[in-house]
Parts: sequence; structure tokens; C-alpha cells
Amino acid sequence: MSGSDGVTGALVLAAGKGTRMKSTLPKVLLPVLDQPILYYVLRALEKLKDAPGGQVGSVAVVVGHKGEMVRDYLSGEWGSAVPIWQHEQLGTGHAVQIAKEWWAGLDHLLILPGDVPLLRSETLAELVSDHKISGADCSFISFHASNPFGYGRVVRSGDGMSIVEEKDASEEQKLLSEVNSGIYIFRISSLLPHIYRLDNENSQGEYYLPDIISMMIRSGMNVRATLAGDENEFRGINTPRQLADVVALVRSEIVEGHLASGVRMMDPSSVWIGPKVSMGEDVSLDPFVQIWGETTIKRGCRIGGFSILRNMDLEEDVHVVSHAVLSGSILQKSAKAGPFIVIRDGACLEEGAQGGKFVEIKKSVLGKGSKAPHLSYLGDAVIGEGTNIGAGTITCNYDGEKKNSTVIGNRCFVGSDTMFVAPVTLEDDASTAAGSVITQNVPEGALAVGRARQRNIEGWAQRKRKKANEGGDRN
Repeated sequence: MSGSDGVTGALVLAAGKGTRMKSTLPKVLLPVLDQPILYYVLRALEKLKDAPGGQVGSVAVVVGHKGEMVRDYLSGEWGSAVPIWQHEQLGTGHAVQIAKEWWAGLDHLLILPGDVPLLRSETLAELVSDHKISGADCSFISFHASNPFGYGRVVRSGDGMSIVEEKDASEEQKLLSEVNSGIYIFRISSLLPHIYRLDNENSQGEYYLPDIISMMIRSGMNVRATLAGDENEFRGINTPRQLADVVALVRSEIVEGHLASGVRMMDPSSVWIGPKVSMGEDVSLDPFVQIWGETTIKRGCRIGGFSILRNMDLEEDVHVVSHAVLSGSILQKSAKAGPFIVIRDGACLEEGAQGGKFVEIKKSVLGKGSKAPHLSYLGDAVIGEGTNIGAGTITCNYDGEKKNSTVIGNRCFVGSDTMFVAPVTLEDDASTAAGSVITQNVPEGALAVGRARQRNIEGWAQRKRKKANEGGDRN
């Protein structure tokens, strides 16, 4: 039977402990850049929903070691993925057995490991499409490994084919480089007669999925190997060294993709970009920039060196000078930030606004054309248009129990070293004198002076020295 009809689901095997990683996290939640390993596998599957001939409609994930953490991740980020518990990790074949209730109603089942973050959706789509068109009982991906040790070898002879595991391979077979990737698609009607014929008579006491392939081949079923071209796609992760190698490959792939789309980088080898980042054309990144999360950077922006952006929205022509730490906020068109600035927690610099050196802006709005050039903290504040915030300005937003807001109007001038004791309002066109502590609302157009009268105490230095000398004589 051939053709592309039938419902296909994907089962991701993600129950393993990853003992050699020596981590408190389950292996599939270890980060590759700023997303867990499992994210990349699920992203590849998500793209298959609309792939011509290679559609995968539903996804389940087998969870086991610290499965609550994996389940919570799926619930928060991949709500459509179904977690299936494997309380005892007894091998890949056992994982498929315990998921039978989920997959029995499908027509085809795609099975893949959860620790192959370099896997491309195009490769999976080709496997699914070829499998359906050919009418095969089982298809799997093979590739040529530069070091095939440990892999099951794909042995071809005439029209026949078999998979020989490392422990069973002859010396001649061990020289073969074509190996089994561990990614399969089964016709359900062909899988059902074999899934419970697996045994665990091996040194690990586990049920191995590749044994089903051998059963099918021996019974004369149609088993096909789709040869893939890039072995890096199938790199699994079992050690910190392997994780580091994969991170380097993913980072390079993402950076190259942005370069190809028109982003300029002075030193691509020093730039780190997460997989969810989106950037437009004519964006410039200086050396040692990090961009993470769901950050969007539009046309014409420039990001200065040693800046870190996470979950940011930058509109056109924004300039981040350097050494900026920006998170969860918005910089509108032509805004300028930095150097040495922190912007966080839902802050917004409106069009043309500037936040300068050693400034922190938290959960605040800096209005159109307004400036906070240096040495200020703006927390829980709303600042209007065309306002200047002097150096050393602080919004004292926390009273020990709750956060309070400061409202500063349009065209205001805030003198250096002003402290606003919130809640307090400075109305339009108002000003504060340098060194003021503002505890009451300031009406429109007024100048607020909130500081003690200066006193000059004559002879202070001489009396201080005399007192110090007298104390020294006593000692």
C-alpha cells in the first residue's frame, strides 16, 4: 500500500537521566544557548505541520527522570504536546510500548530522540514523505559517520539491508560508515505485531527499539533507509563536551543565518544570538553582543559592544551605545540607550528618548524626546515629552511595603540630585532645584525647592584639627 494518506504523529523520547551530564536538570532541559535541548526538537516538529507530504499532526513526549520539570516546560511552552510517563526507564522499545494507547489510533508513527537539537525539519519532512509514498512498513534515517563507533551499522547487500549493532558487527562490518540515526517512522499496522515481541535479554536489561527493525527485515517487510547528508544533524548529547560542541554549531548556524539576511557584525565570532531572536535588515552589531529570548530588532538599529538584550522590542533606528543590559522593555524609534545602562521590567523609551550612562530605568516610561543623560534611577515613573532629568535623580518608589509611582509631566526640568519621594507628581513645565527632596506635588510651571538653607561655619577646619591633636596627646 502506498500513497500519502494517513494521520502521522511524532513520539519524542525524552525520559533519560543523562547521568554523564552531572546536572540537577533532566538532560533535555539543559540549555543550548537560551533554550533547552528539547525546544529545538519540538520546533523542528512544529514546522512539519504544514510540510507538503510530510505533515505531522500531533506530538507526544515520553518523560521520566525528573519528568515533572519536563511536563511543566511542555505545559508552559508547548501546550499541544502530550506528556507520557515512563516511570521506569527500560529502553527505547519500552518507551514506545508504554505510549501505545496514544499512538495506536494513528496511521504512521515518527519516533525520534529528544537530544538532537541540530535536527532540521526539512530532513524529517523528507523522511515522512518518502515513507508514505513508498508504502514502506518502516523507514529510518541513516548517515555516514566520521567515527561510527557505537552506532548500529547499515549493511546493504543487493536489494537487501540489515542493521548490525556494534557488539554484533564483524571486523569488516565495523569498517562501514553508514549508521542508524535512531530516527524512525513506522506504519502502525506493521508496528503493532512486533512491539510486544521485544525482549530485554541483554546486559542492560532494556528493550531496544532497533530490535524491531531486525524483526521486520527478517519477516520480509519493506524497511527503507533514507540517507542524510550531514552527520552533525544527528549529534546526540551525553556529556558536557558534546553539549559544548553542539552549542557552538547552533550558535554558528544562527549567526550565519542573520548575516545572510542583512545583519552586519564586526566580529561574528564574538556575537551570541538566541534562536527566537528576530532582526531586520541594516542592523549593526558590535563585538561581544548577546541577544536572547524573543527579542525583535528592526531596521537600522545599532547595538554597541558588550551589550546584553533579552526579550526586548527595538523599533527602527534605535542606538544602544555599549555595555547596556536591557530586558523585557521597548525602545521606540530613534531612542538611544547607554553606555552602562540597565532598562528592565516593562520600561519604555518613547521616540527619540535618551537614557544615558549609569542610568537604571525600571517599569517606567521616558516620554518622546525626553532625556535622562546620567547617574539616575527611574522606577515606577511616567515621564512626559521633552523633559530633562538631571544627573543623580532618584525616584524613591519603595516605602518599605509597596511600590509607589512618580509622574513627571511634559517639558519639565529636573535639577541634578533631585529625589522624588513617591507618590508624587511634577506637572507640565515645572522644575526642581538641584539637590531637592520633593515630597509634595508641584503645580504646573512652578519651581520646587526642597533643600535645607546653607550655613557656613567659620573656623570649622581649625577647631577640628585642634580637637584631633588634643585627642592624640591623651593617647
